[in-house]
Amino acid sequence: MDSKELVKKIANACDDKRAEDIIVLNMSDVSLISDYFLICEGSNERQVQAIARGVKDEAEENGIEVKRMEGFDQARWILLDLNDVVCHIFHKDERHYYNLERLWGDAPTVAVESLGS
Repeated sequence: MDSKELVKKIANACDDKRAEDIIVLNMSDVSLISDYFLICEGSNERQVQAIARGVKDEAEENGIEVKRMEGFDQARWILLDLNDVVCHIFHKDERHYYNLERLWGDAPTVAVESLGS
């Protein structure tokens, strides 16, 4: 599975858990960290954890190793490293504070719908 397919599956998993404001940034020309950043938010700690569990389950069902998951217990900013895709799941308040979209402003936003099926 390539990174484009993976980020689409992860976006769908986030959407299934009612994540809000799902954004995908194409990082391939901006950073060596990953091909894509997926950024989304939940309205409370339980929802943030549920989104993270959904992403982890989706990755594992597709044979993708979750290299690292940080911040799960506090559920304010959970980061899942899926190698070519890094998923940032924020509590609504923290997302606005850290504003990764501005920090990585050179990275083009990708419409999830354009990623294919």
